[in-house]
Order: sequence, then structure tokens, then C-alpha cells
Amino acid sequence: MKKRFRAVSKSPRTFWKLGLALGCLTALSLVVVACSSGSGASSASGMGTVTVTVSDPATCQAPNGPYAAVWVTITEVDVNMSSTATSSSSGWTDYKLPKPQQVNLLGTPQTGCFLATLGDNLELQAGTYQQIRLKLAPNSGTVYGSNCNGANNCVVLSDNSVHTLNLSSEAQTGIKIPAANIASGGFTVGAGKTEDLDINFLTCDSIIKEGNGQYRLLPVLRAGEVNTTSNSINGTVLDASGSPINGIVTVTLEQKDTSGIDREVMSQTADSNGTWVICPVTMGNTSDPYDIVITAENSAGTMMYAPAIITGVSVGDTTGTVKLQPGTTNSVVTLNGAVNSVNSSNTGVSIDVLSSVLEQVNSTWYTIPVTLEPASNPAQVLSQNPLTTAQTPSSPTLTNPACNPLTAYCASYSYGVPSSGAYYGAWSTTGTSLTAPTAATPTTYKVDGIVTGGTCTQSELMTPAVNSPFSTTLPTIMQTLSFAGCTAPAS
Repeated sequence: MKKRFRAVSKSPRTFWKLGLALGCLTALSLVVVACSSGSGASSASGMGTVTVTVSDPATCQAPNGPYAAVWVTITEVDVNMSSTATSSSSGWTDYKLPKPQQVNLLGTPQTGCFLATLGDNLELQAGTYQQIRLKLAPNSGTVYGSNCNGANNCVVLSDNSVHTLNLSSEAQTGIKIPAANIASGGFTVGAGKTEDLDINFLTCDSIIKEGNGQYRLLPVLRAGEVNTTSNSINGTVLDASGSPINGIVTVTLEQKDTSGIDREVMSQTADSNGTWVICPVTMGNTSDPYDIVITAENSAGTMMYAPAIITGVSVGDTTGTVKLQPGTTNSVVTLNGAVNSVNSSNTGVSIDVLSSVLEQVNSTWYTIPVTLEPASNPAQVLSQNPLTTAQTPSSPTLTNPACNPLTAYCASYSYGVPSSGAYYGAWSTTGTSLTAPTAATPTTYKVDGIVTGGTCTQSELMTPAVNSPFSTTLPTIMQTLSFAGCTAPAS
């Protein structure tokens, strides 16, 4: 039987805030302390309080991105100490908001990093929680806000047109944040303590524009402990001459996953002066600080400079001024390929795959944020990420990657990346010194694909590595990610 949160009147901090941050992500915050992992978490006697908050804008916000606003209507937040609990399992503690609240994930923060406050004062059993589920109101039935033209969830494009944001069944049964997506594997509520947990709703990776022109929410969420007084990382990015860069500068906060690959946690774009702030930042694993990856692209989504990687950055740090370099060869290469999907009968099925470029530096694979270039086949809506596989509308050509087997559904990808490797250095209080790549060290890329909509026998695949020296153009070699045993996402 589910146990409900009890309202209590203790300190003024004993409330849930929702902090929704979008920097190719949006943050929803709850409040927490340290953590543990495993399929079942420990509980402690006594009660603690938890705070929830909603945070700042994402890289997909206009004018750099397509969205003027993203409205979602939150109805309930549930937590469980078991990492393996299903929606029907016991052990859930659920909190239904007194009234469903419609929140603009791209809104202006009201206080510090946070957009809105949800709910009443709450009390939670002390212990370590390894799963969180967020529920949204359906678009049918009662409407709880006036921002979506009769729906509860919508996107507003840069031209101010309003489009309903369609939900999968998951959004109503509970958008799952598993232990793997919670910093350090879980969050701990201490007896008699007030804890702060941030839930990152990666909005830029969570909205799909489908072939019929409609928009669908495919939620990607992460969570972790935050400090309400020291919760940001900041800096400035300029070109080699010390001037602001004429392009889109993206600063990405990354941390290694269990396989040792640096994955995106949060990201933000620099302003016209090159300054940036990522906030709120989860505390994460203090023995494994964050890494910062900085990239700059032109309006076509092609990288203009070699990436800059700064390691060992902690919450509250500043990177100071970082100058991006054009690279040793000042050339761009194109990584082309395809994503294929079939079901257990070897027949094509549509799935969603989040693709990304990885670069190896000093034996570590880092995620290099770069925009998918426009699809080579106008009949397919493939310049978005995640990719959605679909039936090939015409026979395979060099510019339209082949489905293999031909019964598969597929999607093409194309990334423009620098032929020069990343500049690299460790964070320092006196300023980061970046080391240039050397000709003796090859620049090594591969493309990663993670299934985010639907399920397959393998949830992640990577292409073989491609090594320098590169020419300015690569032959259209089919770097194919072939997913098998797939089922389509629930509608």
C-alpha cells in the first residue's frame, strides 16, 4: 500500500520546490543529501524533509533554438527506496500536488536558479531513495492552465504558434528516474534533516517533432543533490584574439557513467559577451568532479573551433576565461551514417535513438555536443535528436544511407566535426592552461546511439572509431547502428 507524504510545520525550508533547468535540458529539483546504490536501499528511523525546485533556460530556447516556451502540467511526484520497483510495486511514497500546476520550463527564474515552487510542507521517511517518478496531467479532460489552447502540455515555437505536446503513457504512469540517472546512485534523506535534490529534465533531448508535424514528449530526466547557497559553475568563452565568438557557444557539464564515458549532465549557451552560468548544479560524486566541454558552432550546426575540455571542476568553481582555437588544420570532416531498427521478426519498427559524437582524449571518451546537420532526404524528418527511425521512402543512395536488412526502418545522421583534436587541461584556481593536440596523437571519433523511445535487445550501440589524419571530406561510409529485437514506444 502506498504511503502518502505528511504535511508538517517545521522550518520555512520544509517544502518541495520544482527546479526545472533546460540547457538542452530542464531541471526539476527535489532536495537531498548523500547516496548509495543497489537494488534495495537502507532506511533509517525518524523523518526528514525534502525540498523540490524548477530551474533555468535551455540551449533549445529561441533565438538559438526553436522554442519560446515549453509548458508541462505536473500532478504528482513519487519516490521509492528500491531501484527495481515497478509502478505497481509496494514501497512507493507519493505526493499529489494540492492542485496540478502548469510550469514553463523555459521561464525566467523567480529566485536564483529556480522557476517555481510546488506543493506544501512535506515530511519523508529517512533513508536512501533510488527511484523517482514524475506524473503529468493528460491533455484530455480538465485543463489546468490557459497557455496551451485547451491542452495541459504544449510547446510554443519562436513564431509564437502553440502546439500540443503529446504524451506517452509513461508521462501519466510516472516518468521514471532510475538509480543510474541519480547522482551517486540515490539520494539520502537524513532523520531531522532538510535535503535538497535537483531533477534535471533534459528538455532539448525530450521533445520529438514527428513526421506528421506534431510534437511528442519523450522525457529524459536526471537527478542529484544540490546546495542552495553554492550551486553554480560559471566562466567566459572568447576566440583566440580575446573577442566574443560569432556563433553558438555551448558549455556542457559532464560526468563519467559506470562504463567510464563522460555523459552530459547539464548544458548552457554563452551570451553575446561569451559569459555563461550553469545553475543549479548537482553535488554529484565529490570524489569524481565534473568535466566541462566547450564547443562553438555556426548557424548550420558545423563546429568552428576545436573543442576545449576542462577536467576536475567542482560546484562553485569558475573556469575563468577560456579561448577557443581554430585547430591545427582548420578543417571540418563529416561523420555520416544510419540508425536501423527491426523487431524480433526482422521487420522494421519505429524507435527513438539519441545520437551523440564521442571523442577520445587521454584514454577517456568525452561527449562532444554538435548539432545534427540537416537530413539529406527531405522526405524524412531526421535533423532532430533523438532520431526516429522510419520506412525508407526511396531506394538507398550514397546520400540516403541504406537500411540493412532492407526490411528495417532507418534514420540517417550527419555531423560536422573538427579534424583537429580537443584542447585539454585540468581546472586550476589560477586559471586553466589548455594543452594543444599534437600531430602524433590521432583525433578519434565515434558515434553513440542510445534507445530513448521503445526497447531493443541492446539499449546502446557505438560505431567503430574513426581516426585522423582526416581529409576535409570523408567517403560516405555507412557507419551503421543496427538495433534488433525492438518494440515501438508506447503511445
